[in-house]
Amino acid sequence: MINDIDPAGDVCSVKGNQVMMTGKNIGDLLTAGNVSWGGFMGGFNLQTKNSDGTTGCQRATYSPVVHEMITDYISHHNWFQYYASTANPTHARPSSLAAIGHTLSADGKTPDPANHEYDLEDFKAVVAAHRLPAVSFIKLPAFQDGHAGYSDPLDEQQGIVPLVNMLQQQPEWRDTAILIAYDDSDGWYDHAFIKPQHGSFDAEADQLNGPGRCGTGTPFAGVEGKPVNGRCGPGTRIPFILISPWARSNAVSHVQITQSSIPRFIEDNWLNGQRLGGGSFDAVAHDLNDLFDFNAPPRLTPLLLDPETGTPLPQSASK
Repeated sequence: MINDIDPAGDVCSVKGNQVMMTGKNIGDLLTAGNVSWGGFMGGFNLQTKNSDGTTGCQRATYSPVVHEMITDYISHHNWFQYYASTANPTHARPSSLAAIGHTLSADGKTPDPANHEYDLEDFKAVVAAHRLPAVSFIKLPAFQDGHAGYSDPLDEQQGIVPLVNMLQQQPEWRDTAILIAYDDSDGWYDHAFIKPQHGSFDAEADQLNGPGRCGTGTPFAGVEGKPVNGRCGPGTRIPFILISPWARSNAVSHVQITQSSIPRFIEDNWLNGQRLGGGSFDAVAHDLNDLFDFNAPPRLTPLLLDPETGTPLPQSASK
């Protein structure tokens, strides 16, 4: 896909500019492996009404940083909506708190209407209830997602910090790893060129190394077993942050990883190394082992930050 084509069927998608994907995604593998998981998106619950009265697909939040009303939910940011197997096109609500993260409702028989797709507030609810799924994918509301033009690092900070503070104070924190990843073509951060390792030869889209060329080598075969263009990469250098009691302390890893290292991490930890197939880059992405230190005891003392300033809160607030 090129540009911001919305997932087909999502009630918030732009009409006439929609598409669906085939093949498997990491949610499919987790479901098949009976591993609890959920995608939690800011603005996904269309029944919620914000304080300014906005609701549904138009629910929006005013950002005092960019001085605009920003729509909370952006359908083309919801990765699982592009696959029929993991989509919740009507934004149906989960049947119960206990069903969040699971394919079936609490009765163990009825398919849960949410189909693993929830609102960000649902994530906070399951954390408070100590019902956190094994794997959670979180997307902040648009005004806090750090996207250039309608968000800002300060808004982003005020979205991320409360979530991290909350998780650090849970008994489950000992077994938690937070991975913060960014879009490879947007954001308020340094972009450094990385020599492409995967080739793509689309006559219109690829121009990096000459007309119709980006990178070298044969493109990976896709879900139909044929080479697929449009995936020249890796892209530019972007931030990647691990927050965990098991993270290396004050360390910067120099192992080259990609966004595909995230599904690989999930596959290695919960799915016995099963890969997506169909040309997915998880098969060749480097693992995240260099970010962790499992030889030292976990560092369980919370480091709570002020969402406004980003500075540590007084020590008394961190106990």
